[in-house]
Amino acid sequence: MTTQAPTSDTELLFNYIDKNQDMFVQTLKEWVAIESDSSSSALFGKVMQMVNVTAEKIRSLGGDVELADIGSQQMPDGEIVQLPPVILAELPKDSNKPTLCIYGHVDVQPAKKEDGWLTEPYVLTEINGNLYGRGATDNKGPVLAWLHAVEAYQALKQDLPVNIKFIIEGLEEIGSYGLDALTKQRNDTFFADVDYIVISDNIWISNKPGLTYGTRGDCYFYVKVSGGKQALHSGAHGGSLFEPMADLIALLDSLVDAKGQILVPGIYDDVAPLTEEERKLYENIQFDLEEYKNNIGVTRLIYDKKEDVLMHYWRYPSLSIHGIQGAYADPGSKTVIPNKVIGKFSMRQVPNMDPVVVEKQVTEYLHEIFAKRNSSNTLKILMPIAAKPWVANVNDPQYVAARRAIKTVFGVEPDMIREGSTIPIAWNFQDVTKKSVMMLPICGADDGEHSEKEKISRSNYIEGTKLFAAFFYELAQLR
Repeated sequence: MTTQAPTSDTELLFNYIDKNQDMFVQTLKEWVAIESDSSSSALFGKVMQMVNVTAEKIRSLGGDVELADIGSQQMPDGEIVQLPPVILAELPKDSNKPTLCIYGHVDVQPAKKEDGWLTEPYVLTEINGNLYGRGATDNKGPVLAWLHAVEAYQALKQDLPVNIKFIIEGLEEIGSYGLDALTKQRNDTFFADVDYIVISDNIWISNKPGLTYGTRGDCYFYVKVSGGKQALHSGAHGGSLFEPMADLIALLDSLVDAKGQILVPGIYDDVAPLTEEERKLYENIQFDLEEYKNNIGVTRLIYDKKEDVLMHYWRYPSLSIHGIQGAYADPGSKTVIPNKVIGKFSMRQVPNMDPVVVEKQVTEYLHEIFAKRNSSNTLKILMPIAAKPWVANVNDPQYVAARRAIKTVFGVEPDMIREGSTIPIAWNFQDVTKKSVMMLPICGADDGEHSEKEKISRSNYIEGTKLFAAFFYELAQLR
């Protein structure tokens, strides 16, 4: 049976965090001001600047920091560039304490005022208790909250209850180049004494704290249909040839029905069955369907019950069609028959689906549909992205500690949630290191990561710092 931390110690930590919140917000403002947009290699200098600032912050807390070289990478435009290093850091350790490794990233999505921002995206601006700015919630705010939690212990001369390591990168927004290879290279060294890995790079499902135990994977497909050597005039040639666009539309239409069910044979065969234990996790989740519909701007959903909506968002696969390359998409009329078009769609997969199997199933099915059209065009299918799903054990000690810490700080039991999108690093860490991996978000459902309204509330930023400080304590008690 665990014991509670002495009230005086808890109050001292929380009081310190409250009293220093303006300083913490100022630090976030300084971090947001660094335009660490990783979308173009031309901006890697700013990413490098942000990595160095982060490294110096960890050093100021007594951390031993290595800027690990992850080599070079050929970018989509063909240029080969040197990649910004990954921070591998460690605070002074005690062999009698468990070791927690904290992952985060300090690069951001592109942002320009003319994109629709009401404020300057790289000037942290507080409006009605919300801190608006690119990277505020994804992921500079949470990274700083971890560092401020450490700072609170040190300022009060309280021993950290756990050993702490950091792995912080600057390329998450473009696919974490080099990180998987680095994890494998350092598995027997940096990760050898790690007991737990925690990620805070996602959001709650509502205004109630959530604890994330799973994400969906992603298989992204290109379907290329090619015809003659050139585009043709529909008046001169329409009706006399097999048109690539018509073939492509037929292929895309064959993938999913109006109820969202994927039509590829066998695709549901490997989906993990719903257990009674998992089903119960959905019952008490705070999720308002009307609010959700209003937030995303629709009048009706495919499903009418909260549990059905969430399950199809989190634990069942989905297929979305994203666009057609090569089609005429500008305003006005143009009577052209494209000679080559590329359809783009993705499938979010779930445990226990395998991307290799998914690729085979989709490819065989589309070739079968195409063959029935008896077209003279040619079909080529590519799957350039294959990210696996991730799921954790909600009874793992990390989750027990996190639930207790959330109850201490927020006074409620957290919603046990999954993530509909894909966060490949969670599966990569779990697969390579075989360590316990958990996602512990502090950001609200309305924080608008990647959008022109990205923000983190001051409350979530400060209470999240308290949560991380409490989590250190609770994790140590379970040792």
